[in-house]
Amino acid sequence: MTTPNLVSTQWLADQLNNPHILVLDASWHLPATKRNAREEFLAGHIPGAAFFDLDAASAQDTPLPHMLPTPEAFAAFMKKLGATDAKHIIAYDTVGLFSAARLWWMLKWFGHERVSVLDGGLLKWKAEGRPLETGSTAAADARHFTPRIKPTLVRSMTDVSSALASQTAQVADARSGTRFRGEEPEPRPGVKPGHMPGAFNVHYASLINDDGTLKDKPALRAAFEAAGVDLTKPVITSCGSGVTAAILFLALAELGHTKTSLYDGSWAEWGASANSIVTG
Repeated sequence: MTTPNLVSTQWLADQLNNPHILVLDASWHLPATKRNAREEFLAGHIPGAAFFDLDAASAQDTPLPHMLPTPEAFAAFMKKLGATDAKHIIAYDTVGLFSAARLWWMLKWFGHERVSVLDGGLLKWKAEGRPLETGSTAAADARHFTPRIKPTLVRSMTDVSSALASQTAQVADARSGTRFRGEEPEPRPGVKPGHMPGAFNVHYASLINDDGTLKDKPALRAAFEAAGVDLTKPVITSCGSGVTAAILFLALAELGHTKTSLYDGSWAEWGASANSIVTG
């Protein structure tokens, strides 16, 4: 049975006592928001959920944010959360749909197919008056978690440069229009404003409903096509640091697009490099 990319709040409410389900709060916030995801988790989370710290789970040996860790490091991290090869992992975040898609994509990259995003996340869960739990979740016993890397799901800066030059893949940039056009400074020091030559701007927010759920398939398709993306061709998703690029990846997966990859370095890498940058 194929694991769905998304599950509803009602589905999760019915499955909370299922021992084969592992719920992870994958909330992460941009530094400018001044929000602390771990503190918010302790103040209230879905019962039984554990906290997935994106910064701690990412590579620590690079100045670039949120780069994929080694398989060994990721496996060790996930085992501490109680992940096993057999468990169906449900990723959610506090704002509806933002950083949960990054965990979903990371697990896909590491070959764990039994993963879904909670559609609407904690935002919808709370709006529906569903129960919350406070404090820390009891430490889980280490389990057997086996990474099986899928290299086609990620792209390097060299890969992206080559794809743009040869037009063998399109780049869909999830940042806001003002950042894409270079009309505002980038939040990271040393990163120039603008976008890659030939990239298309699909702001991640254009794919999400007011209640934090992903839009329906016709609306998703319309958003990509309005931006100029040809959905019959390969797509590389990108953003500021590889987080919201995963929302585009998730949306494309919902549309049945199978030739999708994610540029892990994203604009944090490209905008700090000597590569060509355009504005407007």
